Amino acid sequence: MIFGSTPLDMALGAILAHSTHAGAAKLKKGHVLTQDDIEQLRSAGVSEVTAARLETDDVEENAAARQITGVLQWFGIQAGPASTGRVNCYAGSAGLFTVDADLINAVNSVDPSVTIATLKPFERVEQGQMVVTIKIIPFAVSKTVLDEIETLACQRNAFGVHAFSDTRVGLIQTTLASVKPGVLDKTTRVVDARVAASGGALIGELRPAHETDPLAASIRQMHRNSDIVIIFGASAVVDKDDVVPAAIRAAGGMVHHIGMPVDPGNLLVLGELDGKPVIGAPGCARSPKENGFDWVIDRLMADILVTKADVVGMGVGGLLMEIPTRPQPRDPRPPLPKPTVAIAVLAAGRSTRMGGANKLLATFGGVPLIRRSAELAIEAGGEPVIAVLGHMAKECSAALDGLPVSIALNKDHTSGLASSLHVAIRHVPPSADGVMIMLADMPALSAHDLQTMVRQFQSVGGQTVVRATFKGKRGNPVILPRFLFDEVFTLAGDVGARHLVERGDIPVIDIELGEAAAIDVDTPDMLRLAGGTIVETVR
Repeated sequence: MIFGSTPLDMALGAILAHSTHAGAAKLKKGHVLTQDDIEQLRSAGVSEVTAARLETDDVEENAAARQITGVLQWFGIQAGPASTGRVNCYAGSAGLFTVDADLINAVNSVDPSVTIATLKPFERVEQGQMVVTIKIIPFAVSKTVLDEIETLACQRNAFGVHAFSDTRVGLIQTTLASVKPGVLDKTTRVVDARVAASGGALIGELRPAHETDPLAASIRQMHRNSDIVIIFGASAVVDKDDVVPAAIRAAGGMVHHIGMPVDPGNLLVLGELDGKPVIGAPGCARSPKENGFDWVIDRLMADILVTKADVVGMGVGGLLMEIPTRPQPRDPRPPLPKPTVAIAVLAAGRSTRMGGANKLLATFGGVPLIRRSAELAIEAGGEPVIAVLGHMAKECSAALDGLPVSIALNKDHTSGLASSLHVAIRHVPPSADGVMIMLADMPALSAHDLQTMVRQFQSVGGQTVVRATFKGKRGNPVILPRFLFDEVFTLAGDVGARHLVERGDIPVIDIELGEAAAIDVDTPDMLRLAGGTIVETVR
């Protein structure tokens, strides 16, 4: 590919490297110049352009991306169309993502023009979630490069999604006088939720005494109808001959490994009986928080074999978040404060599709929609809650009377959504680590939805975008971390934060909220369908 300043006489068929004006017309980056374009440029006084010209051995960026997509082998994944040299790939079902890291590294080493980015190995994914992106950086790639990648990819699965199967799980909890029934009941609920989240079913539970023989009998009984048996011992395993591993052997099974280099999760027992996994769960697995047990059970429920070598190899990255209830915390220092999130309720729009009524003053259960949205933000813990008003600001402000809400007036609201984002960011206090951008016309959202997003933002230290989705498609609200605040001011017109979120160079965590992330009420029919009542206002 020949790149650089190109005289117009040589620019026919060349690809523009930068957007260029040809009189009143604007030719965008990536545009292939035609003879009419060249004449327009010449008439505008332009004599040369910065462009790329393909050589005989070059393959255009979209064709190159499609070709690489075609030679890579995978399973459980669907590829999207090629656009601007990029092909995104999506999970075909919920499951665990796996990747041949050596192959991907080898492909990325062939030439800087070709890049493949993937999720981490064994990351849980939802159906429709993006798992891989294949990107061609320049406008074209040499055929020699593509041939080398094809050779590397031959007869190797580059990546895949192992779908969660309909796994039948049997639960055994041993008992001692010191273990309260309420603890066992809570453990049952936690395990049931874990299993259901991976598409399985908890089919039964036994509670034998914490002794080898009764536990061995329970293992044999539960093993008959289960695909996986999980054991919670009433006391922690401290030796290879302790009750849980001894009972697995007494039941006729094998113990492959005791312990794992994941914290919390150290005291896991990996065993099997007649080819079916039997897992001695660590005590931390009684909590729903992530621990080493999750790493093992997720793989098993996706029909991925877990060996001793797999468990031993989990140490790198195995230092997980602390569990507050741990009797002896591994780090006695006080925890860092959680990132705080302001919530900006955008309510400046003109409701142009409502036929004159202001949708934000429509009532749901007798409560104006704008007030309902603000109350959800308050209940979710917004620090602070900011209401950005514009159209009918006086009436909207009155609907918020008595609430601990900071009112921010957008005098330029007629220019579009970007102006409301500017106002929101200006009103976020320095103490906030991020801001949730919440549209005020989404009546299906709940405080729990907002809290789920805030907790996810906090769990990663406030350093990523958190976005609501519905069936894998982007929705609202969205949390922007502070490092993006300055870039919000580059937006103009009726443009939201989507451009910043989807540009590809910042991490994004999608939270599936169901229909609540997609339902807004832009028309009278949509509002009534959502359960609202239009209130006529006189101005």
